[in-house]
Amino acid sequence: MKHVEIRVEGCVQGVGFRWWARAKAAALGIKGFVRNEDDGSVYLEVEGEDAAVDAYVDVCRRGPGGAMVDRITVSEGPMRRHAEFEIRFR
Repeated sequence: MKHVEIRVEGCVQGVGFRWWARAKAAALGIKGFVRNEDDGSVYLEVEGEDAAVDAYVDVCRRGPGGAMVDRITVSEGPMRRHAEFEIRFR
């Protein structure tokens, strides 16, 4: 099991990224959350089986159709034991 924090930059807000991220998380058994940031990026905290998290990071590199991902930053952190995957609003 592992936990990662992901920041996705580019044209990633207003393209359904959060809902797409939740659907991809459900398909891979990922728990955590996604939210839009004030700077125009999308921030995610995800955790699950190592292979599932790695696969999730890979799909985030592309994003949904309509998104243009310019950069993705990934860092590992301690497990937080999220119960589900949720979309958070500020």
